[in-house]
Amino acid sequence: MSTRQPVPHAQPAQASVRIFATNERLNQLLIEHLDPTAWTAKPPGNVRTIAAIFTHMHNVRTKWIRLTAPHLKVPAQLNRAQCTPQQARKALAGSAARCEEMLAEALQTLQSGEGDRKPRITHFVRDGWAKPWPVGPEMLCYMLAHEAHHRGQIAMLAHQLGYPLSKVVTSDMWNWEKLWKQK
Repeated sequence: MSTRQPVPHAQPAQASVRIFATNERLNQLLIEHLDPTAWTAKPPGNVRTIAAIFTHMHNVRTKWIRLTAPHLKVPAQLNRAQCTPQQARKALAGSAARCEEMLAEALQTLQSGEGDRKPRITHFVRDGWAKPWPVGPEMLCYMLAHEAHHRGQIAMLAHQLGYPLSKVVTSDMWNWEKLWKQK
């Protein structure tokens, strides 16, 4: 028998913003607790550094915004060879805020139907080569899957390089009840 109390459900647009904000807290938590030496440590083989993976995550967000919601201010891209953890944290926070705006507007339009007004966001464009998708929950799912994939790479790479995340941090990464409440 479950002891969980029922939680009132948010509207899809509000819920998507909240979920993406929690996703961003995971990124911030990871950067905050990574050993600074791991940031630019060169992995063996033809593998990106942790710095390059985080800059890729931010730069892909800027592409999503530019292609899907060009009316929003597109954040500047990062240079993976010169980016510091502090620069990545600031840039990721900024691009997350724009992605949250994009999700709110896109899914609010879907939810409300917008009447006679033509919505500004009608499709999610992942990349120039990809077929655009109609706006919907798939947009959020794709964005989350992309970032979760790279967080997994980062955690594994840090471990392989000899800078594993603490058990407290890895447990906190799964504690959505706690992350959900943080601002």
